[in-house]
Amino acid sequence: MAEYNEVLSQRGDVTVWFGEDAVSGWCARRSGKRGGQPRYSDLAIEMCLTLRVVFGLPLRQTQGFVRSLLRLMELDLPVPDYSTLCRRAQTLLIVSDIRMAGGPITLVVDSTGLRVHGGRDWMREEHGLPKARRTWRKLHIGFDPESGELVASRLTTEHVGYPGALPDLLAEVYRPKHRFIADGA
Repeated sequence: MAEYNEVLSQRGDVTVWFGEDAVSGWCARRSGKRGGQPRYSDLAIEMCLTLRVVFGLPLRQTQGFVRSLLRLMELDLPVPDYSTLCRRAQTLLIVSDIRMAGGPITLVVDSTGLRVHGGRDWMREEHGLPKARRTWRKLHIGFDPESGELVASRLTTEHVGYPGALPDLLAEVYRPKHRFIADGA
């Protein structure tokens, strides 16, 4: 029981670190054109904005969070300010990194329910109105445990189970599959 509790506790342990490639590509290269030069690479902006989304941070807090991470890593790199992040987010082109590994993958499929909150939930609570029927969605995911990649995802209504979602999930996975694992649902 103690081991099980420790495993559950470790799920809340978050370690965020920038890899060597990210650090070396942090600053933008000079374009060779006249005028102002970008200070930060697209990679640096994308990493900051990704952390913003993952942790649900406003832009100013994102700036502080990235600054603290770089300080923890003992790196002397400039941090994009919130206005730079806002401006560059509008034109940032994010290229999906689809890796084609050599060989078949293990595909683990699972789903979870997500409650959809309406904009008037607060009004019902505030004024004592009768509760509306809750709306749910199901998020179906396909995961490759060997590479740690999320290889497929599909958001459906609450009434769609594995048999309905599985063909679409499998169609998203371009690599061959040697093993398929799902729960008994």
